[in-house]
Amino acid sequence: MNVYEAMTADPVTCSPGDSIESVAKKMQDFDCGLVPVVNKNGSPNPIGVITDRDIVCRLIAQGKDLQKCTVADAMTDTVITIEHAAPLTNALNLMESNQLRRIVVVNDNDEVSGVISQADIARQASHELTGEVVERVSTPSPGPSMLH
Repeated sequence: MNVYEAMTADPVTCSPGDSIESVAKKMQDFDCGLVPVVNKNGSPNPIGVITDRDIVCRLIAQGKDLQKCTVADAMTDTVITIEHAAPLTNALNLMESNQLRRIVVVNDNDEVSGVISQADIARQASHELTGEVVERVSTPSPGPSMLH
């Protein structure tokens, strides 16, 4: 099975200058927790991602004024992508090695064409593969509370 057979196709995108309110509304309207960020000039090539967790941890928890913040203030500007025609096992390996629950899928021109998530994998892959990726992605990283 290839990534394009399991991914969510044509995801909503945003630009770095978009307001936090607008991207949060997109997350609500499209029931997603990750939105690929593309250039302002309309190029569909991903330059980052923004997640609901990014908004909470980088803005809300830091007491930022959400009315003044843009996607650029909260986004992750490193984006790990996978080609749509890659085998699904490649996506699983990327998720596991980078501890990611979702990966942006690109077409042959490196344009956003989808998102592959743990939920997509759960619907398409075997229980064994699904369990493996969930276990490895969910392994906690050592945070402040784990260092003592």
